[in-house]
Amino acid sequence: MKTVLITGASGLMGSELALALLEKGFSVVGVDNTPGAGADDPNYTFVQAAADDKDAVTRAMTENKIDALVHLACTVDNDLPNIITSAHEKQSAAIDKYLYKAAITAGASDVILVSTHQVYAHQKTREPIRETADEKPSTAYAKMKYESEKALSKEIKKANSTKGVIARVCPIYTKDYAPNLHARIYDPKDSCSYIYGYGDYGFSFCCLFNLVDFILGILTVTGGINYQGIYNVCDSKPILAKEIVDFERQYHKLGAVIQRNYGSDAVKSALAFGSKTAKIDYRYNDLSTVCSNISYDNTKAQRISTFRWKLSNTK
Repeated sequence: MKTVLITGASGLMGSELALALLEKGFSVVGVDNTPGAGADDPNYTFVQAAADDKDAVTRAMTENKIDALVHLACTVDNDLPNIITSAHEKQSAAIDKYLYKAAITAGASDVILVSTHQVYAHQKTREPIRETADEKPSTAYAKMKYESEKALSKEIKKANSTKGVIARVCPIYTKDYAPNLHARIYDPKDSCSYIYGYGDYGFSFCCLFNLVDFILGILTVTGGINYQGIYNVCDSKPILAKEIVDFERQYHKLGAVIQRNYGSDAVKSALAFGSKTAKIDYRYNDLSTVCSNISYDNTKAQRISTFRWKLSNTK
């Protein structure tokens, strides 16, 4: 079975992916600052190192003869806070300079980068955003991940036998991990949860286990199928605001929810657009677009996995 190296292996996404790979019979090499899930499995090798430690990571690749790389480090909800600093950007850039080339040189046949839906330009129509849409990253996190995408694409073009996959993932959630969901119904400025109307407007998210299934699908896809390139990875349907409220009331301490006027909030938010917070805060909620029902098309990714997970059955 294949040997897969995961950067950011001890974070939220990395831990679940490592466990899923081990269950499927893969050998896993986990790279992170601290140990995580799977460390007691005989097929798990842990390398305690930062992802920008070129010597340690390159050595791990060659000594373990990896077949695939999954780059999760420098990804929010995995090992970064929601506020992206210049130090995070510098670390990501340092990793981009060597990681993909090193994986290809070590013989990896698959390189998977977990990027973000934020790289796309602002939606101008009600059509779901597809992989062919224009990119125009405006936040610090989006720009950071877009640079990683370009670095991977550059190296893959020079490789003869390595396939590169860029997964543009919508905000992650699980039954226990709900900060991204909560951010869509919470205003930190007023310290309150809120909803507009009956909450019949939605947001695109990605259940963590849909992402794990997608990556497993890439690593186990049958021969002859062309699976490289860019994929939108998200739940098949947006999650409505009222569904988030019901979910949080059932599994988390939500408290009171007030009903607000969208028109006045949208105007205030539009006037404040371009603020520093909007650029550096991954979870910044632009109130002027809250009810726009912006969505992302995962049809291409569904050729790889079923996307069976949703808010009602997440674990």
